[in-house]
Amino acid sequence: MSLKRVLCILTLITLAACNSGGLGRSDGVFAPGVAGQSDVDGLIVGHRLMAANEYELALKAYSRAAAQQGLNVDTLSALGSANLKLGRLGQAEKLLRRATEEDPTFPPAWNNLGVILMERGNVAEASEVFRRAFAADNGNSDEIRDNLRLALANLQNPGDNGAQENQNFNLIRRGRGDFELLTAL
Repeated sequence: MSLKRVLCILTLITLAACNSGGLGRSDGVFAPGVAGQSDVDGLIVGHRLMAANEYELALKAYSRAAAQQGLNVDTLSALGSANLKLGRLGQAEKLLRRATEEDPTFPPAWNNLGVILMERGNVAEASEVFRRAFAADNGNSDEIRDNLRLALANLQNPGDNGAQENQNFNLIRRGRGDFELLTAL
């Protein structure tokens, strides 16, 4: 055998002896550890998905946010709005009512509850809910003002179904952006 070959074999044996891992390792299979807290805010992801008309995915993102943050006014309102967009009016109404109980000064929850009530034909209650949203917002939101105006017009002219079909009610959320909901789902 040549000297080069002998040195190469000795080097490999020495390196193999230094290695503590490999096939002979006795502490089992290497698996990744438990993932820590995610840096991604589920509410932000959900808001972006809602803007992209991906309501089912937004609902999942909001559910993850609720698991991380708890059921607070933001997560309840977001879950209710996603359910509203999916046509699940009963679930949406329950969630938004809980949100308004959690924080009676949160305009998006009041507004979105008013949208549900309009969809269900409860015009009188919807008008009152939009008034509360408008008061909680100090009249700063054009969307809430428009919703209140449309609800009051429907309250004054309850038999005018032709005009009601052409009206849009706006969903709103905390932060930038808005979601528009047509009156006919």
